[in-house]
Amino acid sequence: MAKSIFVFALMLLSGCTTVVIDEYRRSDGELARGDSVVILGRRHSSEYETEPDLVDCVGRRLHNPKRGVTVIPEQQFVDAMYPWFEARTAPMHLKSLDRLVDIPEVRERMETYGVKYIVWIDGSTETTASAGSIGCSIGTGGAGCFGFGTWDKESDYEASVWDFRDRELSGKLSADAKGTSYMPAIVVPIPLIARVQNNACKGMAAQLQQFLLPAQPAGGKSSSS
Repeated sequence: MAKSIFVFALMLLSGCTTVVIDEYRRSDGELARGDSVVILGRRHSSEYETEPDLVDCVGRRLHNPKRGVTVIPEQQFVDAMYPWFEARTAPMHLKSLDRLVDIPEVRERMETYGVKYIVWIDGSTETTASAGSIGCSIGTGGAGCFGFGTWDKESDYEASVWDFRDRELSGKLSADAKGTSYMPAIVVPIPLIARVQNNACKGMAAQLQQFLLPAQPAGGKSSSS
């Protein structure tokens, strides 16, 4: 019995998550020395926000000064630009950005940071389905659990790339990741987690780098793990 469980677990550990990246490009990236990028999450209200850990993940993976990509951490930028990029005051559209740029203090701070691109990420990761059950009990022979459970998660994110200096939309990227996690339990539950959000982050960061630095070697638009 132990051998068959081990083989089953190995099968479940492979191919749990699929990530698809789509891109719409209006212009090529033009990052130059001294330019920086800001990655921000859409937060329209107290009831909705793009997860800060996803935004932070994309920023950390994209940040690579040696290859010409400098990312300003989201919280650092929001604090420095207070109150113009708080959830209720942040520009939702390019026309709103135009109005902000007309404020001398905003323009001065943006120029101090060398901001070339503002990348807005909108979306979330949700559990879409679950099945199975696990029961645990305590008896004279000890405690143990038995059962099998699964749950599906889906990440759906879109990144809009604004060219701050030209005040235009440079393009959009979308990341769609799906995965199934498993938890078999024979005495002890063993969670086999599909890292759906993390894989969406990896795919989006890799594609943003190709977007902002088109001269770099390009890879595929989809991946799985």
